[in-house]
Amino acid sequence: MEIRPILSTLRRHKTAAALIVVEIALACAIICNALFIVSQRWENLQETSGVAEHELVTVSLSGVGKQTNPDVITQEDLAALRAVPGVTNVAMVNQLPFRRGSNNSSLTIMPDQKIPTLSAAMYTGDEGTVRTLGLNVIAGRDFQPDEYLNWSELITQLNGNSNVPLRTMALIVSREAAQKLYPGQSAVGKPVYMANIPLTIVGVVQRLRRPNSFDGDTSYSMLMPLRQNYTNGGFYVLRVGDPAQRGRVLHDAVDALNRVDPNRLVMAQKTFDDWRSDYFSNDRDMMGLLITLCLALLLVTALGIIGLASFWVAQRTRQIGVRRALGATRGQILRYFQTENFLLVSAGIVLGMGLAYAINQLLMSRYELPRLPLVYLPVGAVLLWALGQIAVLWPARRAANVPPAIATRSA
Repeated sequence: MEIRPILSTLRRHKTAAALIVVEIALACAIICNALFIVSQRWENLQETSGVAEHELVTVSLSGVGKQTNPDVITQEDLAALRAVPGVTNVAMVNQLPFRRGSNNSSLTIMPDQKIPTLSAAMYTGDEGTVRTLGLNVIAGRDFQPDEYLNWSELITQLNGNSNVPLRTMALIVSREAAQKLYPGQSAVGKPVYMANIPLTIVGVVQRLRRPNSFDGDTSYSMLMPLRQNYTNGGFYVLRVGDPAQRGRVLHDAVDALNRVDPNRLVMAQKTFDDWRSDYFSNDRDMMGLLITLCLALLLVTALGIIGLASFWVAQRTRQIGVRRALGATRGQILRYFQTENFLLVSAGIVLGMGLAYAINQLLMSRYELPRLPLVYLPVGAVLLWALGQIAVLWPARRAANVPPAIATRSA
């Protein structure tokens, strides 16, 4: 196929050709960045928490008025929840992955270290927390019974209002936190410090996600053996043997808690999957919006190509008839318009790639979006090339069907 006649024809229709090129460039730039953002949101949706997500249900309570002996009532609650049919483990924790807020604390490896080694999400839990959450201990061990401490006792010791000296507490950390604290060596048995609290790492878990994306990082977490009560904003977490029974277990759990003390408010009763779904709702909405935008752009671009090609076929009917009379086959006419479209789309793609990079730089500076990977540029190019060939096919087939006799009728 000779390219020179096609270029000559396009030079005679500069305005229409330029409009299509600009339309394709804008579509390429927007689609490349939109697909990148969608892929990022999709990766967020696939992120793991490290806990037995599909087996967990949660209940949080709030007392009405002044609560008497909340530590004792919490232990009664835990006993009642363990008796609920279908429940395998129960624990009280202060927070869970996939929440909007996060309780964090800095860790150092030296007592007088001024710059923290890292900031980690601080989880607290009572006996059975590791088993309840389904955490995978890959080094060291779980907490021992004598290592647990009531939260109120710790606060009393920290305030200096206790005759019991502040003891070194046990600590379990995520794998990434252990590697950051003691790179290239085992962290088990090593000391760390949280403010003036001395800690010893006794275990490392494969994964325990930070509740939210603090500073873009979700991997640094720690678990402390601290018992909290229901008035501190914690969660009763129940692990069920059969995930299909989670709804029934959640209902029975609330009934059991009400039997212990009916004068309390149930603030939340959800499965862990519900928490996860709520947390990623904005990501799903963003994905839906961007996918809809991409489809709309592709549709508008396709209609533009069809419209321009149909216009040119109508204008060149006599020219096409002459070429047919001179021996041009239908296949040659079809390839002519497909090649013409390919050149226009290619010009738009080249311009669009530069525009896509410029838009990505703007998003990086204003919204801290990562740099656009180069792989999305050929993906967008292939998508638009395919769209162009499909869109021009119908007008091109019309042109290929123009009979040679049209040349004499139009003379």
